[in-house]
Order: sequence, then structure tokens, then C-alpha cells
Amino acid sequence: MALTLPVNTRIESIDLLKGLVMVLMALDHVRDYFHYSAFFFDPSDPLQTTLPIFFTRWITHFCAPTFSFLAGVSAFMASKRRTHNELSSFLLKRGIWLIFVELTIVGFAWSFNVEFVSFGLRVIWSLGISMVFLSALIHLPRVAILIFSLLLICCHNLFDNVHYADNFWWDIIHEQMVYQLTENTQLVIGYPLVPWIAIMALGYYFGGFYAQSYDSNKRKKIFNYIGGIAIALFILLRLTNIYGDPTPFIQYNTFLQTLISFLNPTKYPPSFLYILMTLGLSFLFLANTEKLKGKVVDYFCTFGRAPFFYYILHLYIIHLLALIFAELSGFGWQKMILSTWIGFEADLKGYGFSLWVVYIVWIGVILLLYPLCKKFDTYKRAHKEIWWLSYL
Repeated sequence: MALTLPVNTRIESIDLLKGLVMVLMALDHVRDYFHYSAFFFDPSDPLQTTLPIFFTRWITHFCAPTFSFLAGVSAFMASKRRTHNELSSFLLKRGIWLIFVELTIVGFAWSFNVEFVSFGLRVIWSLGISMVFLSALIHLPRVAILIFSLLLICCHNLFDNVHYADNFWWDIIHEQMVYQLTENTQLVIGYPLVPWIAIMALGYYFGGFYAQSYDSNKRKKIFNYIGGIAIALFILLRLTNIYGDPTPFIQYNTFLQTLISFLNPTKYPPSFLYILMTLGLSFLFLANTEKLKGKVVDYFCTFGRAPFFYYILHLYIIHLLALIFAELSGFGWQKMILSTWIGFEADLKGYGFSLWVVYIVWIGVILLLYPLCKKFDTYKRAHKEIWWLSYL
């Protein structure tokens, strides 16, 4: 029997942007597991990288902040179907669920190590903990949420020089850090709370601009204005090194090295300039894609409508392929059973392939995931009565 889908009331430009950042995110993860130079140097290092390697990394910078922002937008749009208390409860439970998934299902996908010797607080953790905070913040007036978000986003770099040795609570708030829990077990704080919780809260505020009564032309004008101001402010602050990033822009002897330095603000934690650069372009994208239609748009929207399902599957597929490639290339599949972050594995130095192989594998992963996400999206939209599907 054919499934009957409900009338589509989703905002296509939001799903399109979600889908694009999910696809780009896979490129970065394929690079982590397949690129030869990933085990030797930071792809953003102006002194060692090349322009193709840098831009392969740079384009994926937009993924985490954009998706966190859009998760906040989606949370506000969900408030149309729930009371404040119901939405708060849902965000709290889903946030806790995502943190659990990060430490178990996602953690295993990264390492394939059944001993769980490395726990990472990465992007799914940041989404989960941001939802936990948002579950409380939504009870505030929207203007208060906006003020809270802007204060944390704009001002958190004032604390870049504040450090407390071996202070777990400060590190989990504002510092990337690795903790050795036991002799064989480590905790990697990859995504501190600040400013991630503010990025999602900011998305919740801007979700109000997608109310049915809000004029789309006015929304386009406002988003273009915000995006333009954000990019202009990024350029100004980056050129002058006045404020906004702990790693200053450096002018090198070559134009390409200088360009790489300019376009490489700090991601861990995301600096004010990093957020201006990434969300600025996201605002411009959202402003100018609402009327886009066609098969290409539908293709990427499919990933945007099944992001969690896609995220889990893509990690397992990429790691499984890496295990096969390691075996076929003579390194042995055992080297892909990891005890720490893959880039830190000394035994994998010398493994890997050229950048064009990375792109071929990436395209193959996306082609493989599309029909699976399509089927899941169709099933999910046809079975809205199944409550647990809202957690996937």
C-alpha cells in the first residue's frame, strides 16, 4: 500500500541549507580518514597547507555553527505545535538523548573500539547541551534570549586569556582540552559550552522571522542586511586584529598564505570572527534561496530532513570504508581501531591517499546515503504519530 504524505509545510530554504552543510560535513570526515596529509599537519596551517587542502577544510567550517543555528530555528517553529512547557520538556529530553548518543553510538563510530578508551564531547554533544540550556531559555521573553545570545557570542573572546590549570568546569565552559581520566581512558572537550549554547539560542530568536504572518520580502531584506553587516564586520576586525579572535591575522610573504591566514579564524571554541564569517554567509544564503526549486534542491533537502539519521550512518560508512582501504593498502584494518582522535594516531602516519581520492570517496558516500535518507524521510513524514521518530 502506498504511503500518503501530509501536506508539506516546511521551509525549503532551511532544509536546503541543512542538507548542504550535512553533505559538506561528510567531506571533512572523509578527509580525516582518507587524506595522507591529515596525519602530518593541520590543513589550515598557512605554512604547510596548499590552497586545495585548505579550502577542502575551510568550506566545512560552516557546518557546525549553521546547523546549531538552524536547530534553534527549528525549535522555535516546533513551538507552533507545542505549548512552552511541552517544548521545554521535549528539548530537555532530546538534549539528554543526544549527549548519550555522543558518548555511545557516535563515540563508537569514530573509534570502532569496544573498550571505549576515548570519550569526545564534540558536535552532537554541543547540540544536546545547547538544547538542555534552550529548554530553560525559551521561558524568557524573546528579546532577553536575543540579548543573552549576543552577549555570549560577541563578548566571550574577552576571556581568551583567562586560564585555570586542570579546572574541568572552566574548560567545559570555554576551553578545548583533553583529560586523562584513567591510565587508558581520556575525555576530549572539543566543543565547550560557550558560545555554542548562544548560537542555538540565537537561532531560536530568528525562528520568529519564519512565522506564517511574517512577510517573506521583509525577511529577505533583514537577513541580507544582517548577513552583509556580519561579513563586513568580519573583514574589518580581521584586517585590523582589534578584537574577536585569539589567533591574529598575519600577512605572509605570499598572497596565498596571507589569504589562508585571513580566512582561518579560531574554531575551538568558535571565535566572534568565526561566527561572523560562517553565520553571515548563512544569513545571506537563507535570504536568497527561499524561491529556489527543482531536482537539485529536492536532492539536498532530503538530507536536511533526515539530519540525525544521516549523521549516524555517514560516520559508520566512512569508518567502515577506511577500515577496508587500510587493509587493502597494506596498513591492516587493525590500525583503524582507534584509541584517540584519528589525526593523533601515530601508527597511521604514512597511511592515506591523494585529495582526489578523498573527493571520490566523499561523492560515493553521498550517493550511497541518498536513497537511505529518502526512504527514512518518507517513512518519518508518513508516520508523525510515532512519537520516538521525533528524536531521530
